[in-house]
Amino acid sequence: MNDTSSTRRTLRLGTRRSKLAMAQSGQVAEAVRKATGHPVELVEITTYGDVSREALAQIGGTGVFVSALRDALLAGEIDFAVHSLKDLPTGQPDGLLLAAVPKREDPRDVLVARDGLTFEQLPDGARIGTGSPRRMAQLNAWAREAGRRIETVPVRGNVDTRLGFVAKGELDAVVLAAAGLTRLGRLDEVTQYLPADRILPAPGQGALAIECVATNAPLAASLAVLDDPLTRAAVTAERSLLAALEAGCSAPVGALADLLVEEQAVTEMRLRGVVGTTDGSTLVQLSTTGPVPASEQDALALGRELAAEMLDKGAAGLMGERAH
Repeated sequence: MNDTSSTRRTLRLGTRRSKLAMAQSGQVAEAVRKATGHPVELVEITTYGDVSREALAQIGGTGVFVSALRDALLAGEIDFAVHSLKDLPTGQPDGLLLAAVPKREDPRDVLVARDGLTFEQLPDGARIGTGSPRRMAQLNAWAREAGRRIETVPVRGNVDTRLGFVAKGELDAVVLAAAGLTRLGRLDEVTQYLPADRILPAPGQGALAIECVATNAPLAASLAVLDDPLTRAAVTAERSLLAALEAGCSAPVGALADLLVEEQAVTEMRLRGVVGTTDGSTLVQLSTTGPVPASEQDALALGRELAAEMLDKGAAGLMGERAH
């Protein structure tokens, strides 16, 4: 049934089962209820990424969190799905539509360290947990620049698991996304917001993606009221850079599009990108600034242009095997 306006039927929202996914999906469900008047029920779906204990890079990057939800959409088992945008592969599959990208949460990474320490205060040889090659590359580069030594320790698991490593004294600190802790109401555990000029976030970090089947035009139109055009432009540019580097979601690539504001008016967009070796010995970090993209094509072009400059500076050689 494609006509969602004729009755107030219950819409089925597909979500991963993790506490964070349920929290952010619950927030979207409430927004959809308010926008459409339809009841919304959460349908929990287990993805391969949730049950595998292997490192993300070994099992195909963060796209492993998405495929089961997309299969459920195409099979008609759910009406729409909520993803963390940074988990989405850069190619949009046939038959599915990115109906809305709501206003983004804080895109930065944060440090949660023992004894309330900041990165600069951690002792030499500190063990910092992260499963992200992007974070490893930039943390190690920051330490090298300061003449210090740290150990980046690969970790998997949900937010509770990762914070538990610090609470139990197994690690000195972990790095997480600010947005996730915001949605879980756990920002009070943050000991430092990591500045973007040191640790660029993952492309799309802090943003959510609301996806439905392309043929359900009434539902797509209803969901579109949740779309934030400036957030969509920013994440489109970031993901275009990732795609143009031909890098997968698990590659050590960071990107952030900032909206520059003067006198309370958005004037320009600055896109920053970084690629590095995980030991932090080499980084390619560049930025470009231009008019706020007026269309999706403009945002895509901004990302491609910066990616081309980064490739000219040797970015391809820093990513290991490039994804195709």
